[in-house]
Amino acid sequence: MREISPRFNTLLDQIPGLVYQCHNDWNHTLVFASKGCHTLTGYQVEDLVMNHVTAYGDLIHPDDREMVWINLQNASVQGKSYELVYRIHTRSRLVKWVRDRGLTVVGENNQPRLEGFITDITDWKMAEEQIQRQVRRFQALRAIDSAISAGPDLQFTLGILLEQIMSQLSVDATAILLYRPGTKTLEYEASSGFRTDSFLHTNLHIGKGLAGKAAQMRRTIHIPNLTSTIVDANQPLPIAAEEFKVYYGVPLVAKDQVKGVLEVFLRTERLIDKERLEFLEALAGQAAIAIDNSTLFEQLQDSNTELSIAYDATLEGWAKALELRDRETVGHAHRVIEMTLRVADRIGIRGEPLQHIRRGALLHDIGKMGIPDSILLKPGPLTPDEWKIMRQHPVHAYEMLKTIDYLEPALEIPYCHHEKWDGNGYPRGLKGTDIPLSARIFAVVDVWDALTSDRPYRFAWPERKALEYIQVESGRHFDPQVVNAFFSR
Repeated sequence: MREISPRFNTLLDQIPGLVYQCHNDWNHTLVFASKGCHTLTGYQVEDLVMNHVTAYGDLIHPDDREMVWINLQNASVQGKSYELVYRIHTRSRLVKWVRDRGLTVVGENNQPRLEGFITDITDWKMAEEQIQRQVRRFQALRAIDSAISAGPDLQFTLGILLEQIMSQLSVDATAILLYRPGTKTLEYEASSGFRTDSFLHTNLHIGKGLAGKAAQMRRTIHIPNLTSTIVDANQPLPIAAEEFKVYYGVPLVAKDQVKGVLEVFLRTERLIDKERLEFLEALAGQAAIAIDNSTLFEQLQDSNTELSIAYDATLEGWAKALELRDRETVGHAHRVIEMTLRVADRIGIRGEPLQHIRRGALLHDIGKMGIPDSILLKPGPLTPDEWKIMRQHPVHAYEMLKTIDYLEPALEIPYCHHEKWDGNGYPRGLKGTDIPLSARIFAVVDVWDALTSDRPYRFAWPERKALEYIQVESGRHFDPQVVNAFFSR
């Protein structure tokens, strides 16, 4: 690396991550590496420098290596810095996600070298993937809810349910049995993924066969190895012919009454993890509701209420995930929610629109999930280029949420709360009443809470000073009508 003092070298070794200089070659041959490489990769400095034991390039995940190489060469040719996200294998074969930031420099003999800093972002990537899974499952629940709401066609609803189970849980086959009170039997009603449908409309008595036992015990049954398990002779499914290895049976219970059984089969010996099993049981709950509602409309209001609670809990989880990433704003979302609702009430907003405002306020900064840590968590002022990226977070929010029909009425706040009354806001430069009313209300409350809360770079303003600022900005940043409602508190 370029000549550095022993004191600065010691400082580099304290940084959590890998500071490096390497040749611009396929192996990423390291010339210098800080001691953080051991925590990151499991290898000591001397193991990696000059590829003594292994090359850093060989640690890059095979599926990512070509992408990394191409991007580094493009950055080198264009004389630009680079920022890459990819996976590596550690010495213990653990897969980690890393962020690699650097630039091309001129080394010895005028040969190009790469200097940069690699950090472990595995926890952040896992949180991001968790949110993406929650979004997909949230949409699956919405699809089933929409099917229930569409009309009294139980077969259609069960078809949607089975489709979501197959796609979201990656199982090999699934079936639904309905309980027939008249005959006190379970009857196969719908299935997906089977090689034959000859078992459809066959019956099982409670306590007989795999599904009958799940109904009798009223709890989820898991059989990890069907090939070594003695299966009840009353079982109508051709388990051996289907080559099933693993079984899950979930009773469908509504109003404390068994309505049927949801079965899932796997042709390989693998487990459904706790998170996916909980989702399966949530889907089973949806199926039980659909079956219980013979007309599908009589209890729709109750089921929608339960779903709304589940959806709002999911939104709370998203907001919490953002707070865990950006500790500066802990508590901010919940503080602004209550004040925004009070101001909206003073303006005359009532009923369901208040729910949309609440959800929009809760998710107002969800777009910051798309902002790099280097900008979002930067302790000092942002550069003009960094501000351009930061100001994209309302657009990120819109792109993230626009496909979720349930949240469409709540999009106004995440997308428009940085617009200004005089048209000088972002991201679209909306002006006056072109800005949705909910966003105009939230803008005042958001600024108030930001000014009256401590930040790493400043202390909270006194309330009087913050109120004076809001009054001054009336007609410029803020809607005067909203400011008047805010001051009437």
